[in-house]
Amino acid sequence: MTTPGHTVFDTPLGACGVGWTELGVRTVQLPDHDASRTAARLRRWYPDLPAAAPPPDIVRVIDDIRALLSGTPTDLAYVPLDLTGVAEFEQRVYAAARRVPPGDTVTYGELADRLGDPGAARAVGRALGRNPVPIVVPCHRVLAAGGRTGGFSAPGGVSTKMRMLAIEGATLF
Repeated sequence: MTTPGHTVFDTPLGACGVGWTELGVRTVQLPDHDASRTAARLRRWYPDLPAAAPPPDIVRVIDDIRALLSGTPTDLAYVPLDLTGVAEFEQRVYAAARRVPPGDTVTYGELADRLGDPGAARAVGRALGRNPVPIVVPCHRVLAAGGRTGGFSAPGGVSTKMRMLAIEGATLF
C-alpha cells in the first residue's frame, strides 16, 4: 500500500507538484512562480498529503509528465486517480477529457455532447475549472466554441494553456 504524500519536481514549464494516496494521484499542481509556491499550494489544498519521496508508480507519472511537457506525445490515461469527494458529473467530465489525446483539442460543447448532455458546455467548463489533476486530466485540450481559448484556472492562466498546447503540437481550430 502506498503511503499518501506529495512532492515537487522540475519540468520544462517550471516546478510542478503531485500528490497521491493509496488510491492514486489526487492532485497535480502546475508551476507557480517558484517551487516553494507550488509546494505551498499543495500544502494549502491538501494538508493531509505530507511531503514525501515518491514511490515507483508516482516516479513513472512524474517522468511521463516531464516527457509530455518536453514535447514527447505521452498518454497519461493509465494513471489511477483518487477522485474521492469529486461529484459524479465532474468525474464523467474528467473521464471524457482523458480520452482527448495529446495534440488534439475539443470544445466544451463537444465534450458535453460526448457525455450525452448537449447544452451542458458551461457545466463542463465549470467542472474543468475545478480539475484537481491538470495534465493527467488534460483540461488544457478543451477550448471554447469558435476557436476561442476559453479559460484556464492554473497559474499563468490562458498563456499556460496555450504554451501546453504548443508543446503538444496541437492545431487550434
